[in-house]
Amino acid sequence: MPVKIRLQRHGKKGKPFYWIVAADARSKRDGRFLEKLGTYNPNVNPASIDLDVDGAVKWLQNGAQPTDTARAILSYKGALLKNHLAGGVKKGALTEEQAEEKFQAWLSEKEGAVDAKKDALAKAEADAKAKALAAEKEVNAKREAEAAEAEAAVKAEEAAAEAPEAPEAEAATEEVTEEASNEQE
Repeated sequence: MPVKIRLQRHGKKGKPFYWIVAADARSKRDGRFLEKLGTYNPNVNPASIDLDVDGAVKWLQNGAQPTDTARAILSYKGALLKNHLAGGVKKGALTEEQAEEKFQAWLSEKEGAVDAKKDALAKAEADAKAKALAAEKEVNAKREAEAAEAEAAVKAEEAAAEAPEAPEAEAATEEVTEEASNEQE
């Protein structure tokens, strides 16, 4: 019975979520499987992968063939490296402790790279938010300045409307006083 390590799709349309499974090569993509090895969620950045590395290594040593995508995931999580190191232990090239030490060193290096990527993504998101906030503050300041100008213009128009009436009234009273003085003369 040929065994494949492959992805089994779950989730809804447009939001895929995968189980990493060991299944008979003749079974359907989403059908029967022998063992669930982990999950893969490509909807988040960076993609979330939860994998039972020891279970995957066991299946690889028993002859299971991973699909291309499953091979990439197994490589990313270190299952292929652990299988390779286990082969070296079988041949006597290195001891179990040396293999475990190499694997742990690789895991810590990989974890550092993933953390650096997460930090870079978080920093980029924070920078984008800060830039958007600065642009929004600039737009708000411009709106406030325009509103202040419009309010000043309205006050100026009101003052102009009241101010000409006062000189006209004074001019009219001056004319009346001139006429009265002319009549008296």
